[in-house]
Amino acid sequence: MNQRRDVIVVGGGPIGMTLALALGSAFEMRITLVDARNLAIPQDRRATAISAGVSAVFEALGVWDDMAKAASPIRAMKLTDSSAGAIYRPLLMSFAGEVAPGRPLAHMVANRTMAQVLTEAVRARGIEVVAGSVGALEAGRDAVRLNLEDGSNLEASVGAAADGGRSAMRRLASIDALERDYGQWGLVTTVRHELAHEGVAWQHFLPGGPLASLPLDAHRSSLVWTERSGEAARLVGLERDRLGAEIEARMGSRLGKVTLEEDVQAFPLRLVIARRMVAGRLALVGDAAHVIHPLAGQGLNLGMKDVAALAEVLVEAARVGEDIGAPQVLERYQRWRRFDVMRMATATDGINRLFSNDNDVIRAARDTGLGVVERLPGIKKALIAEAAGRSGGGGPRLLRGLAI
Repeated sequence: MNQRRDVIVVGGGPIGMTLALALGSAFEMRITLVDARNLAIPQDRRATAISAGVSAVFEALGVWDDMAKAASPIRAMKLTDSSAGAIYRPLLMSFAGEVAPGRPLAHMVANRTMAQVLTEAVRARGIEVVAGSVGALEAGRDAVRLNLEDGSNLEASVGAAADGGRSAMRRLASIDALERDYGQWGLVTTVRHELAHEGVAWQHFLPGGPLASLPLDAHRSSLVWTERSGEAARLVGLERDRLGAEIEARMGSRLGKVTLEEDVQAFPLRLVIARRMVAGRLALVGDAAHVIHPLAGQGLNLGMKDVAALAEVLVEAARVGEDIGAPQVLERYQRWRRFDVMRMATATDGINRLFSNDNDVIRAARDTGLGVVERLPGIKKALIAEAAGRSGGGGPRLLRGLAI
C-alpha cells in the first residue's frame, strides 16, 4: 500500500471510473481508484441521459460500443409550458435532428449498464482498485497522502475527488462550498405509457418545477420530476395507480395512460458550488465540485467536462516533465473549468426560478421569448450544441472523441 502512485481517484461512480480510465490509458500513469463500495454494481432500474459530448468521451476510451448496444437514442426534445390545471400543454419549442452525422442529441443508458461497462473496463485495464473510505487527507510539498479508515495509507502526486455532492474529500481539504436549498424535491421513476414516444423527450414546465420524460424502449420512459417539497411528499405517499394518473395529467396525456414500473425515489434538490476546485494537490471533479439543478439534465455532462479537462491537463504536464500536482498545473484545470461551471449553474438556477411559478404575466413573457428563439435558427442551433455537450471547438480533446 505504500507504493507511490501518480494519481489517486476517490469515488467509483461514472465520473471517477471515467477519469481513472482516461488517465490510465495515457502516458502509462499509475492510477489507484478508491471506492467505499468496491465498484459494486448498483441495483437500480434508473437511466441517465448521455449527451453526444459524453458519448464521444466514452468512444475515445473504447467503452461506448458496449453501452450503445442497450442505449435508447433521443432523436428530439419538445418543451411545453402551462399552468398546473391546464388540460392542454401547448408546444413552445422543439429540438430535433442530429448534432453530427449519425449522432443523435443524446442516448438514455441504464445506470446499471453504464456501471457494468465502466467497471469491466477498469478491471480489464489493470487499474488498481482499493475498497475503503478516506479518513484523513494530508497534502505535502511533494505528495498527497490519504489515510483510509482501515488504517492503510496511500500516496500520490495528485488526488482527485469524485465522491459526490456530499464529498468527504472536499470537507477533508477544507474547501468551502456555496449551498442553497431549492425547496424542491426530485422524483425519479420509470413509467410505461400507452402510446409510443418515438424517440422524443418531453420537458413540461409546470409551476412546481419541470417534469421530463426521457425515452427508453418504445413504451417506456425515465421520469425526472421536480416539485415543491410539500407537494412532493404528498405525491410520494400515493399508491402507484393514483400517482400514475397524476403523472398522466401533468403530461397532458401526450403518451396516453401511464403506469409506474417501480416505486418513486425522491431526494431534496440543492445548489452546491465549491469555492475552489483545487487545493493542496487535490482536484475536485463532478458533483464533488458542483451540484446544479437537474432540469436541463446537464449534471453528468458537466462532470465529464471536468474529467476531460483534468485528464488533459495532467497528461500534458507529465509529457513535458512537470510535477503534475504542482499548484500551477492544477490551477490550469481550475481556470479551464471555473467559468463554464458558474455559467451552467447560473443558467439552470435562473431557468428554474423563471419557470417554477404560476404567474400569468411571467408565463406570457417567457413563452414569447421561447417563441422568438424557436424562429431564430442560429440561436437554436447553439442551444442544441450546448445541450449535446458539443459547443465550442476548443474544448477538451476527449469531448471531441479524440485521444489525449
